[in-house]
Amino acid sequence: MTDRAENIRHLAEMINDVDIAMMTTVAKDGRLVSRPLGTQDVEFDGDLWFATECDSGKVDEILANPNVNVAYASKGKNTYVSVAGRASIVRDRARIDALWSPAMKLFFPAGKDDPNLCLIRVEVDSAEYWDGPGTIMGKALHFALSAVTSDPGNLSDNERMRLR
Repeated sequence: MTDRAENIRHLAEMINDVDIAMMTTVAKDGRLVSRPLGTQDVEFDGDLWFATECDSGKVDEILANPNVNVAYASKGKNTYVSVAGRASIVRDRARIDALWSPAMKLFFPAGKDDPNLCLIRVEVDSAEYWDGPGTIMGKALHFALSAVTSDPGNLSDNERMRLR
């Protein structure tokens, strides 16, 4: 398996079951703006997908500057992931149809044919993650060992990975 394929598999494993991500875009005045978005349920292949309103501020920001960051946090698994990539706006109705789920009707009452519904595609360039012990016993052991050793990260994993 190639490094890229392995990184994609590992990243998919870490963000699986984290429903809400925080996407950060760059505003016209240079400020960083973060907002929650639901990651669309699709097999991760190096691209992340989000549904949004075409007339939203984040769409304008992405069109002006496609560099984004997407952050995932899974308190239960004790895993935290920061993803950097380039976003684009996708209005392809077939792709929207393929990603449509009944839960999206809450945000798009007119359904998948809503003309104001579009997708954000994030082509992931790189990611950094922090992965610690996920069980109660693992956390207790981590804190105990951290207290008696000079390496507080001895039971956690932190790595940067390139996907492109």
